[in-house]
Amino acid sequence: MGGWFVVAAAITLAAPQESGQAQAAPIAIPAPPPVVPAVVLAPIPADGDIERFLKEADVVSTKSTKKGVTDSLRATLSDGKLTHEAHVQHIDETKREFRTNRGVEFDFRDSWTFNVAAYKIDRLIGLNMVPPSISRSHRSTPSAFTWWIDDVLMDEGDKVKNKVVAPDPNYYLRQRAMMYLFDELISNTDRNQGNIVYTKDWRLWLIDHTRAFRKNTTLKVPGQVSRCDRQVFEGLKALDREKLKAEVGKQLDDGQIKSLLARRDAIVKKLESLGPSALFDRNAPVVTPPGSAAAAR
Repeated sequence: MGGWFVVAAAITLAAPQESGQAQAAPIAIPAPPPVVPAVVLAPIPADGDIERFLKEADVVSTKSTKKGVTDSLRATLSDGKLTHEAHVQHIDETKREFRTNRGVEFDFRDSWTFNVAAYKIDRLIGLNMVPPSISRSHRSTPSAFTWWIDDVLMDEGDKVKNKVVAPDPNYYLRQRAMMYLFDELISNTDRNQGNIVYTKDWRLWLIDHTRAFRKNTTLKVPGQVSRCDRQVFEGLKALDREKLKAEVGKQLDDGQIKSLLARRDAIVKKLESLGPSALFDRNAPVVTPPGSAAAAR
């Protein structure tokens, strides 16, 4: 992608140039970053249908994803009518201390169960940025089976590497704002360029939440909470202990639920302090009609 185009430098001199005098070298100016248009995609199945498929379909084959550090699998599933892939994660690791270049984390846990909890909480607040994920055993090991995202355009790493620009900046920035807010809500410590995925309609998907749901009661980066979808804001306010216990009580303990609600309170307070301008209605992106020249690129 990208490339260079050359603009000759025009230089005006008071006196005429002598014959044979060296001319000014052309100045190389970088080409503008590529803009990849959004295209219309076929709708994905309803959440309930996906959950049933993930729970009941036969595992036809598996292979390593070759990404991440959790030894996860890319599985092909089939129920005789539909064949589709799933991301299977079985990691469930606890350490008293976990050291990284960012410091030391005490009472560290890396667990597949948090993928299921993240999906359920995403739907409780009306975010719809996390793919469906269910609990299921694979080879007698409890695991998370998560719907494999189709029509992937790129992940955040590719976007940054190739300096790709979103065709609808407002839609893109609103999705990013919701990602930051969600990560503060669930206290996700492992958002990285490999688990931020864009499909060809420029919808942003959030995957891999095995290192979320820490027990901090304050926001790690309060500045990340700056704007919010209006419906998600109402969904946040509607969260309570009973609702969370019913939906994610098998994945989260009482301390994690209590901490999540404390962070929710901090998020709501922050947004209310910013006033009505902090809320927005998420619009659909500007898309390129199927069959157009831009969509074919």
